[in-house]
Amino acid sequence: MKKIVLAYSGGLDTSIILKWLQENYKAEVIAYTSDIGQEMNKKKIIKNAKRLGVKKIIIENLKNIFVKEYVFPMIRAHAVYEGVYLLGTSIARPLIAKRQIAIAKKFNAFAVSHGATGKGNDQVRFELGYAFFGGKKIKVIAPWREWKLQSRSDLIKYAKKNNIPIPKDKKGAPPFSIDDNIFHTSTEGKILENPKSSAPEFIYQRTVSPEKAPNKKTRVRITFKNSDPIAINGKRLSPEKILDKLNRLAGKNAVGRVDLVENRFIGIKSRGVYETPGGTVLYVAHRAIESVTLDKETTHAKERVMPHYAELVYNGYWFSKKRMNLQKIIDKKRNQVSGEVVLSLYKGNINILSRRTKNKAYSMKKVSFEENKTFNKLKIEKFIKHHSKQLNKV
Repeated sequence: MKKIVLAYSGGLDTSIILKWLQENYKAEVIAYTSDIGQEMNKKKIIKNAKRLGVKKIIIENLKNIFVKEYVFPMIRAHAVYEGVYLLGTSIARPLIAKRQIAIAKKFNAFAVSHGATGKGNDQVRFELGYAFFGGKKIKVIAPWREWKLQSRSDLIKYAKKNNIPIPKDKKGAPPFSIDDNIFHTSTEGKILENPKSSAPEFIYQRTVSPEKAPNKKTRVRITFKNSDPIAINGKRLSPEKILDKLNRLAGKNAVGRVDLVENRFIGIKSRGVYETPGGTVLYVAHRAIESVTLDKETTHAKERVMPHYAELVYNGYWFSKKRMNLQKIIDKKRNQVSGEVVLSLYKGNINILSRRTKNKAYSMKKVSFEENKTFNKLKIEKFIKHHSKQLNKV
């Protein structure tokens, strides 16, 4: 019997897709779940898959790989899409796609499938990953582009018809569209589709509101080595544990909320509420440690390539030569980026308290307002005259 590997979350959409694949392709569906730190109930995933007749259920723990090999390189790039979005959903898809293809090859499956909608970016991100690792040998099935179910209401009807459990949100209604991993949570759909509507407080998954955050500042010390974080408050931790720790510290201090309207790769605008508590702290801390360890030319070179890098990640080009070449520019002097940054977290705000490094890029003697012989003031006049001549040049 032919086989299909489905990226399966155990939720409503992918459970419906699983049933649809069985009905329309007469194939054995292998339910594959990547554990990248999302809120998940393994027993429920297995139960829901077995209820639909699935014999092969694979759940892989990829949290450490995800943070170390995907999130950290992106943090080193200071990647932000359209000035706001830290790319939490975008960065998760390439790893899932890579592992799906590997499993499809292992079990000799003829196809892979995903639950991304026909209007979203994720279909592109998944399928570019499939193309990179699977080529033309493995078929891609995108149900949202094939089936006759056109809306969320149609899905609910199909689920009821096939006795598929329909989850409820905190208010007892059908849920928002939620995607999460250890780095990020996104919430979309329903009332959020109208940009005039304020996001209700109950939709937030991992951050409290500033009003409910502690009235006392939380102090955090992050140690960096070769541009990656290695310890929190002096305790060395794995990449996964570092992000998990920062998520908890930042979340309870209301850090990391963003309500944005973004321009999707496929050409439409979309509104979502994103929470990236630990990632927001890492982003600020990393910029702080680089400010005292990297020279001006390297810093500015990174700033120039960042928007393009972020767009490549957003569009699903993680495995592209373009993104990899930009990563080389970004990481060229990462061995110089080591030290500690101390920050305070308070009611949604992050303040940098101190930066410490053995790197010599920052010179206290040169910046001192006290008289010293390390900075030649006479050269400044020539410097200004030279740049005055550049004003009228095209």
